[in-house]
Amino acid sequence: MKPLENVGVVVTRPAHQAGNLAELIERAGGRAILFPTLEIFDAQDMGPLSKVIDRLEQFDLAIFISPNAVNKAMNQIRAKRSWPQSLRSAAVGKGSGKELQRFGCEGVLVPKGRFDSEALLALPELQDMAGKRVVIFRGEGGRELLGDELVRRGAELTMVECYRRGKPVSGDVGLLLKQWVRGEIDAIIATSGESMRNLFDLVGKLGQQWLKKTPLFVFHENIAEVARELGAEQVHVTPAGDEGLLRGLIEWREKTRERA
Repeated sequence: MKPLENVGVVVTRPAHQAGNLAELIERAGGRAILFPTLEIFDAQDMGPLSKVIDRLEQFDLAIFISPNAVNKAMNQIRAKRSWPQSLRSAAVGKGSGKELQRFGCEGVLVPKGRFDSEALLALPELQDMAGKRVVIFRGEGGRELLGDELVRRGAELTMVECYRRGKPVSGDVGLLLKQWVRGEIDAIIATSGESMRNLFDLVGKLGQQWLKKTPLFVFHENIAEVARELGAEQVHVTPAGDEGLLRGLIEWREKTRERA
């Protein structure tokens, strides 16, 4: 028997980012139920990004907050110019680091273990930032901690918003509710606090009764806190990345089998 045999897992990632995780779940014998709760759009004003692209060689370090930031920024950069050899790149998470490598960036700075702004700030390369010119590519409404701390350490900072997140206007909520009623949903994966909030909103009061009782898997304590505030009763924090989420699912499934 495969480790996730007959386990239905709702994946809430944006549709264009759910493929790898869904494939991992299905290889392990599970059923990936795609129900995107986030949609990624261009920033309201892409002009600032275009201006920064024209002067990339003026920066010492480019930091990408998320895979969406990498894709939005790098596709625009590739359309206009090549990446300056002198410009080092950094990523908050493993997924963003992999995306940068896919675009040809080498020697990407990525924290190990934890994947958040605090972990990136702990890297030795980011301690002495006096006079360093840094650009951060991010989504609209992101956290300010990283930029504020780099400025405190002496960096000259430029922030660029290159995408915005929104709630999907489509999605078959009725089908999802039917799957809950039929006992076909065993677990849910959420990879951001915003996707968690959108999921609660999209399923409505009836769906929330099922949602609160369904095991929920996240890879960061910040997302877990959002889920608990919304009323989720079974929140599991896994290692980071798709592989970490899969490992958390498998370990949970093994424990439930042992108790059965």
